[in-house]
Amino acid sequence: RDPRMKVVHPYAWKASSEYEENTAQGGYYSVCLDNQFSRFSAKLVNLYLTTFRYDEWEKFSQELQDMDVTVENFTMALKTVDQRIQIMRQFQSMSRGAEARDFNLILDNSSYVQNWSLAQCLVVILCTVVQVYFVKSFFRDPREKSGSTVKMRT
Repeated sequence: RDPRMKVVHPYAWKASSEYEENTAQGGYYSVCLDNQFSRFSAKLVNLYLTTFRYDEWEKFSQELQDMDVTVENFTMALKTVDQRIQIMRQFQSMSRGAEARDFNLILDNSSYVQNWSLAQCLVVILCTVVQVYFVKSFFRDPREKSGSTVKMRT
């Protein structure tokens, strides 16, 4: 029934039915469903209501067309941003590889310098011991035997 309580789609026993009204009258519409032929069986009722005004439809379609261009521009901008992010990630991975290589080089150089420094320290200590031995041997009395006890001269 329409808002004037006039029956607009009379009862007919059908599996499906459609109704369309082209007036711009607002108000309350009522729908009555009859279940007299099969009261104890399950029913599935789909009720689709579509309302729009043709004068607003043109405006809406124009907005959709404008939005499509806007969405296309937005999509292109997102693709560009994604490509640039991928390029930045490539540079980051290259930088990480270079950083790891540099760190390993620093560790190798550190161990190389430390080993040669220890070797040079050992050489300096050995040279010091040898010099002390030879300097002492220059001032030693040749008449004394090594390993003897203290002698007295008479």
